[in-house]
Amino acid sequence: MESFSTAGLPAARRSEAWNKLYSSHLNHVDFIPADRSHFNAELSMSRLGPIGLARMAADSSSIERTRHHITVGSPRLYTFVLQTRGEGELSHCGHEARLEAGDFTLCDSSAPHFFRVNDNSEVLMLRVPAETLRVYVPSPEVFCGQLLKGNVGLTGTAAAMIRSLASQAELGIPSPYDQRVARNLLEVMATSYALAFDDQIQGSSVVRGRQACIVRHIEANLRDPGLSPASIAAALRISPRYLRLVFATGNETVSGYILRRRLEECARQIQEPGWTGHTLTEVAFSWGFNSSSHFARSFRDRFGVPPRQYRRSGLTH
Repeated sequence: MESFSTAGLPAARRSEAWNKLYSSHLNHVDFIPADRSHFNAELSMSRLGPIGLARMAADSSSIERTRHHITVGSPRLYTFVLQTRGEGELSHCGHEARLEAGDFTLCDSSAPHFFRVNDNSEVLMLRVPAETLRVYVPSPEVFCGQLLKGNVGLTGTAAAMIRSLASQAELGIPSPYDQRVARNLLEVMATSYALAFDDQIQGSSVVRGRQACIVRHIEANLRDPGLSPASIAAALRISPRYLRLVFATGNETVSGYILRRRLEECARQIQEPGWTGHTLTEVAFSWGFNSSSHFARSFRDRFGVPPRQYRRSGLTH
C-alpha cells in the first residue's frame, strides 16, 4: 500500500504539490482547493487483482479533467466512486450525480469530468481497466455520471463489501485469492447497476453504445463554438439523419442538448471561487457561446434569473 498526505508540506506550495501527486498517481487533472492556505488531504492506494483501490480524504476542493488532460491512446479506466463520508458532486457525460454517504457513480478516464467535494469528504475509488469491466458490464459508458443511490437494490451490500475489502487490501490479501475476490466484487457491482438501471439496459446495445459515443464526443468538444449536429456527424462518420434517429430516443434534440450542457457548465463555473475575477462574457465564450446577448437570454430562460444575479446568489451562500 502507498500512502500520501499534505501533512508536513509548506502551506504555500501544498496545493501545487497535491495537484502533481494526484495527477501522477490517478488521473491528470486540475485539483483546486477552495482554500489554498488551509488545505489538507490524504490518499492511500492498494490493489485487488486487476482492480486499483484508492481512498481519498480532502478538504473542500474541485477536481477538473478536461480534454487537454486526456492523452489519445492511453489505457482506458473506469472508476466506481463510492462516497463514504461527506458529500460530493460529479458532472460527467451529460449527467450530474450529487453524492451522499453510501452513493456510487461511475467515471470514464477517456472523457472529461468535474468533481467537487465538500469539507470532511472521503471517497473510495475502484479503478478497473475497460476490458476487464466489459466482461461484467458490457456497456459501462451508458452509466457514466449517473447516480446510484445507496438505498437501491444491492447497492448497500456493495458499499459495505467495498469498505471491508479496501481495508483488507490495505493490509494485504494473499495473491492466490485476490483475483477471485476481484471477480466476486465486480459481479456484485454489475448486479447492483443492473437492478438500479434495468429500464436503460433494455433495448439494443448497439444503439445504447452509439448514444454514449455521441454524448462522449459532445462533452469532449463542448467548448468548441463550431460544435454542431453537422460537425458531430462528420467526426463520427455517421449521417446527420442517423444522428437524429439515435438521439430521438431521448427528449432532446442534439442542438438542445448542446445548449443545455453549455448553460449548465456556465452556471457551475460562474459560482466557482476560482472564476470570480472573470467576466460573465469570458465564462460564456469559454464554453462555446459567441454572443453575450444570446447567452444571457438563454441563461435566463433556463435558470429563471440573469447570469449576474445567479452569480451573486452563489457568492453570498
